[in-house]
Amino acid sequence: METKPPLPPFTLETAKAKVQAAEDAWNTRDPDRVALAYTPDSQWRNRSEFLSGREQIALFLRRKWDKELDYRLKKELWSFTDNRISVRFEYEWHDEAGQWYRSYGNEQWEFAANGLMQRREASINDVLIQEADRTFRWERT
Repeated sequence: METKPPLPPFTLETAKAKVQAAEDAWNTRDPDRVALAYTPDSQWRNRSEFLSGREQIALFLRRKWDKELDYRLKKELWSFTDNRISVRFEYEWHDEAGQWYRSYGNEQWEFAANGLMQRREASINDVLIQEADRTFRWERT
């Protein structure tokens, strides 16, 4: 059976580790690697888009990172229960024209017993920023 530790039920320590692992994976901007953290039939809502399964998730992420250039993300644990985690996040990116954005959001995650995410609900807002106002300036991984 495929597993992705830490497994539910979560403790404060394991919930924080799960959030950090997600942040690290998303910052690779590798759609195939990120998609492996989800169940094969995972259900997503991202803004107004609804997705089902790893293949749709990977395709979505390719489109996302083709548009959101130099993407850098920070996630923070908001709350957790047995098999659910809530996070707040922000990320910075720019479009092809060089306009920078900071995107803010919240995600609700639900995990299967094997530690793979089976459901993700994300609400996100984008704010125009100047390049000089960026705060996420670490080297790309």
